Formats: sequence, C-alpha cells, structure tokens
Amino acid sequence: MLYRNRNFALLAALGFFISGCGFEPLYVEKKTDSEWYYDSEFDTGIKEEMASVKVELIRDRIGQLIRNDLLDKLTPKGAPKSPKYYLKVTKIDKQEIDQALRNDITATRKKVIYKVSYVLQDKGHQKLVSGNSTAYLGYDILRDPYSTTFAQKKNEKNAAKIIANDISLRLGAYFHSLQTKRGNPDEY
Repeated sequence: MLYRNRNFALLAALGFFISGCGFEPLYVEKKTDSEWYYDSEFDTGIKEEMASVKVELIRDRIGQLIRNDLLDKLTPKGAPKSPKYYLKVTKIDKQEIDQALRNDITATRKKVIYKVSYVLQDKGHQKLVSGNSTAYLGYDILRDPYSTTFAQKKNEKNAAKIIANDISLRLGAYFHSLQTKRGNPDEY
C-alpha cells in the first residue's frame, strides 16, 4: 500500500512539474491562455508546413532508407508540387566498434553509430534549420554469416527510422515555434 501511495505522489509531483515548465503539445491548438483545443483534431498549420518540405535525394543505402522514412513522416500524401522548403542530408558517418572480444581477439558483438547532418532551406536556399542526428545500435556477430548479414540490414533499417523520426520531430518543433511565437527557432 505504501508503494502505491509513493508512486501516486511521484506521479502527481511530475504532473505539477510539467504543468509549470511551459510544456505544450506539438499538434494541438490553443483556444485561450488556459484552454486547449483537442477534439481529435490536429493543428493543421504544422502539418501543412511539414507537407511542403521536399526531401532531396540522399546517397548510399542508409540514405535511401532515411529519405523514405522522412517522406512517410513529412509528406504522406506525396511530394509537394511547389515546395516551400528543401531538406538536405549533407553528411552520413558510420562508425563500427568491436565489443565482447573472445580469447582469440575476435569480436562477438558490434556497436554501430550513425551520425547524420541535415539542413532545412527555403526556396532562396537560405538556411533555416541545421542540426545533427545520431543513432546508437548494436548487433551480435554469429557463426552463421547469413544471420549476421540479416542483423546488419535490420540495424540499418532501425537506424534510418530513428534518424528520420528525430529529424521530423525537430522540424515539427521548429514550425511550431514559428507559428506560436514561443521558443527559439534557432535551437532546432
């Protein structure tokens, strides 16, 4: 019973903390200073801005996967006919680190780090937002080469999803800060 009361108290304290920090949902419109408009409707302004982003081609297989995931998140109804913004992934770095070494110094696990740099530009190629996104993953090196290859490919797909999700959230936060005039758009 004491454990339940403590959890409830922690949850209540967290609720009070979040309400005082200025947190506000990304896809929700405000009616007044104290009321939010939910009604199962999303804030269409941010969705429209994100749908007007053209995702440029990205080199390599991981770049193709990232681009496909970004297209699914930003422009699910298809590429914009007259885009207002251009998203370019300018750099993709992949680093593999051997882990869990055997006695004969062969690795049984690899840690993989993908680092991606991106830039959002307007029609005049003016830089609006730039940043970096990183995905940390790992896979086991098995005796069967097919299994290891499958794990590597799955790792690549997961990294693309993580990076695309991170970039789309940052772009959403950028457009939200422009529309609500809250926050600093240069931080995204």
